[in-house]
Amino acid sequence: MNVLLIGSGGREHSLAWKLAQSPRLTKLYAAPGNPGIAEHAEIVALDPADHEAVIRFCLSNTVDLVVIGPEVPLVAGLVDDLEAARIPAFGPRKGAAQLEGSKAYTKELCATYGIPTARHRSFVEPAGAKHYIRSVGAPIVVKADGLAAGKGVVVAMTLAEAEAAVDMMFEGGLGEAGEQIVVEEFMTGEEVSYFCLVDGDHVLPFGSAQDHKRVFDGDEGPNTGGMGAYSPAPIFTAELEKRVLDEIVRPTVKAMQALGNPFRGVLYAGLMLTPQGPKLVEYNTRFGDPECQVLMRRFRGDLLELLLATARGALNGHRAEFSPEPAMIVVMATRGYPGDYVKGSEIKGLEAAGRGEGVEIFHAGTRADGERLLASGGRVLGVTACGRDLQDARDKAYTAVDAVEWSDGFCRRDIGWRVLGSSRPDAH
Repeated sequence: MNVLLIGSGGREHSLAWKLAQSPRLTKLYAAPGNPGIAEHAEIVALDPADHEAVIRFCLSNTVDLVVIGPEVPLVAGLVDDLEAARIPAFGPRKGAAQLEGSKAYTKELCATYGIPTARHRSFVEPAGAKHYIRSVGAPIVVKADGLAAGKGVVVAMTLAEAEAAVDMMFEGGLGEAGEQIVVEEFMTGEEVSYFCLVDGDHVLPFGSAQDHKRVFDGDEGPNTGGMGAYSPAPIFTAELEKRVLDEIVRPTVKAMQALGNPFRGVLYAGLMLTPQGPKLVEYNTRFGDPECQVLMRRFRGDLLELLLATARGALNGHRAEFSPEPAMIVVMATRGYPGDYVKGSEIKGLEAAGRGEGVEIFHAGTRADGERLLASGGRVLGVTACGRDLQDARDKAYTAVDAVEWSDGFCRRDIGWRVLGSSRPDAH
C-alpha cells in the first residue's frame, strides 16, 4: 500500500516510524515532513492547505490511504475533499472535527447528551462574559472557541486575570479563534489523556498518557504544547477507563451519529479526574503531541492495518496491543520557548544519544542544512525511552538527553514527577 502522511512534527515522526514497520506498506510519502521523517518516508513538496494539490498527488501516485497528523487540515475539511475524490483518509470529516475546532460545539453536545464536563457558558461579546465571571468568581477558565495553537486557554486565578483574558480574545489577540469564547468552572484533580480509535460505530481503546504542559520544573512558567509525557497513566485504572468509555466516549460517538456527523479517526479525550468522577476537559480529534510518541513506542501491532480499518469503518474485531513496559518522552526545546527564540542553532550527537537501549529520538522542529542538523522551532526533539518501569524509562531518557550536544537547547528535568516524586536527575 502507498500512504501519504500529512504533518511535520514529532507526532508525525513517530507515526512515520511506526507505519514504516508495517508489512503492508509499499511506499510512505510525507508532506511537508522533517529530517527525522525523511529516514522513513519520501518527502514531497505539498502544501496540506492546497487540497487540490494533495488530491492530484494522491491520484498520480496511487495513494491508498492519507494519514492526517495535525488538527488544522481536519478542521479545514481535507478528509471531506479526499473522500469526494475516492481517496481513503484517516481522520474525521470537517463536521466531526468540530469536536476540536469549536469548544462551544463540544460543550453544547455535552449539555445535550449528559456527558460530564465543567459547568460553562458561551459568549460572543465581552460584557456578558464579564458579568458571568463576576457572578461565579475566581479561579475560573477562559477559552477561545476556535483553534489557537495551544494558546487559547487562560486559567485565571483572579477576576482581573479573567477579565483581561476576555478583553484579549475579543480584541483579536487570537484572531478568529477568539470571536466566541467559553467560560467554565475551574476543576480540580489530576489530568489524563485518553485515546480511542473510532470508525463511526465501534470504539477501540488506544491507551492513556499524562503530559506536562508548563515549561519549567515543578509545573511553573507558561503553558506549552507539552514538555514531556509518559504512558500508561498509572492513576488511570481499569475501573476509571470503563467509566470514561461508558459515560464520556461512547455517548459522544452515539451523539455524533445522531447529529449526522459520525466520527472516524482518533478521539483524544482530555480528562480531569475530579472527586466527583472523571469529567471531560476537551476533545482533540487527532493524536496528542508528545503523547503520540509514547503511545507509538508501546504499541505492538500493525498501525497501518488499524488506521485503514478505522477509515473503512471496519474496526470491529480488531485489538490494540501494547507493551507492558512504560514509555517516557522528554521534549528538548529552544531556549526562550514558548516565548521568543532564535532559530538555526546546530544540534549534534543524536546518533550517539539514540544508541541507548529502548531509546528513540523523534524530530519535531528540525531542518537539514547540508550535513548539519539545525533547530527550526520551539519544541525540537522528543527523546523517548521504554523501560522495565517508569524510573528505568526516565533514567534512559535523561541519559540520552545528556548525550545530545545542543547549546541552545533545554528541557524539564522532572518529567514523571507525579509518579516518581520530585526527585530530579541532574545533568551529567
